[in-house]
Amino acid sequence: MSLLSVHSLTYRYPSGKSLAFPDFSCNPGSNLLIHGMSGCGKTTLLHLLSGILTPSHGEVRMGDVLMSAMASAEKDRFRGQHIGMIFQKHFFIDGISVLENLKAARRFAGNDDDHAYLHKLLDDLSIGHLSGKKAAQLSEGEQQRFSIARALANRPSWVLADEPTSGLDDVNCASFTALMRLAVEEKPVSWIVASHDNRLKDHFNHVYHL
Repeated sequence: MSLLSVHSLTYRYPSGKSLAFPDFSCNPGSNLLIHGMSGCGKTTLLHLLSGILTPSHGEVRMGDVLMSAMASAEKDRFRGQHIGMIFQKHFFIDGISVLENLKAARRFAGNDDDHAYLHKLLDDLSIGHLSGKKAAQLSEGEQQRFSIARALANRPSWVLADEPTSGLDDVNCASFTALMRLAVEEKPVSWIVASHDNRLKDHFNHVYHL
């Protein structure tokens, strides 16, 4: 697992609006909450960290890898192998099962199916009995667990999550933070979560305010 660092990072939207982000770093094994109200640039920052967006200026590094200088295909490959993503909107492949979605994520990253690991991952998240179901057949809480499983499918060093608790009540929010802790304990992974949810502040090593 590698240090993640951000230096002199700015992004200009097609509309002309520009955002600048303070320098920061996140050590391996740390969990970071990016906290701020809607519209402050949390999602943009996550997309810059993951390589989905390219900065107008500055750099994002993961260890020795300069993400902001990589070609698009290299970023896709690196992200598939090292970064798990949880988006605000779930982007599952609707026509196939939970288990087949996880296999597809591994194959996209160039990995084999690793049936034993995927089944254990689903069992750890208490959705092993749903492996043959399709995403549309799952409850909201089950889909959230499925999102975590898919983010962890390739044993990433980092999981980046965008407003993962925005639609959850207090019970399911607590369930999410418990699942996050379980994932950290079971897998060598660090989390960076972007959210305006004040319920999350006490569950992270570091809080970065935008």
